[in-house]
Amino acid sequence: MSIRTLVATTILAGLALSAHAEDTITVYTSQPQDQMTQVIEAFNADHPEIKVELFRSGTTEVMAKLQAEYAAGNSPADVILIADTVAMTQLKNDDRLLSFAEAPVEGIDPAFIDPDKTFFGTKVITTGIVYNTDLVKTAPTSWNDLLEADAAKSLIMPSPLYSGAAVIHVGTMTQQPEFGWAYYEKLAEAGAVAGQGNGTVIEAVARGEKAYGIIIEYMALNAKKKGSPVDFVFPQEGVSSITQPVAVLKGSDAVEAAKTFVAWQLSKAAQEQATAQGYFPILPGVTQPDGYPALSTLKILPADSDAMLKADTENKEKFAELFGG
Repeated sequence: MSIRTLVATTILAGLALSAHAEDTITVYTSQPQDQMTQVIEAFNADHPEIKVELFRSGTTEVMAKLQAEYAAGNSPADVILIADTVAMTQLKNDDRLLSFAEAPVEGIDPAFIDPDKTFFGTKVITTGIVYNTDLVKTAPTSWNDLLEADAAKSLIMPSPLYSGAAVIHVGTMTQQPEFGWAYYEKLAEAGAVAGQGNGTVIEAVARGEKAYGIIIEYMALNAKKKGSPVDFVFPQEGVSSITQPVAVLKGSDAVEAAKTFVAWQLSKAAQEQATAQGYFPILPGVTQPDGYPALSTLKILPADSDAMLKADTENKEKFAELFGG
């Protein structure tokens, strides 16, 4: 048994001992419902003493529910797992997250971990281009390919008003000098549209209602594996990325059980499940999904998270002006 495995096992065992048989935690998440059902089943296989209740929606709705509950007094949420580091940073700045100093993070890239250990990346998710293989004969290779008239008028993208991944993608793209808001203005002028979350994008492209979509990679590649007439491109200029952070909320009334869930998310068992669900793992030694390029070969577009947080409201308003809200 490796030192990392021994340490992680010891921490999880200690947390489990301190959790009572009747412990229940409520997880607020933006991860798809079918995946979370599998996550909870796998977690309970290791920790049957902890019951998990779930609220699942797009990141924006998850955050709106949480903020409304805080405004009313308190939230029943114990854990939050969302595809939006900007929103998680806002919760940290609002003093809503509990530091988990003893979390089993050995070997994980520090870039995926909040320096104060209030939240932890659980996987790497990139955003690129999905296209319908029945409608598109020459695969796009560049973000700029979507500006072509025939492509733009048949393009759908997720909205940052609903999707946390879209918040990060729009925020990242508009920080790039070669793109900026001019890129989105051109897409809007040429007829591109926005749906809600990434799910609306893959549905529209898989059904042939749209030929192209901007989407997180696993939804496109999972649909391809299931037989949908779609394929996915990691554009040559680079991709935006998110780490789907998880955190324990300060208002939790089941802190040890919540920590157990967070620690499990960083374990080899959870990381292998994430890989099976189509995610790039963050834990070294865990094999990435079949058919994916090595993460090290991808160009990740640089992003200033602090600047993105400051511009969040402005970015959403600008996007809504262009594509509707």
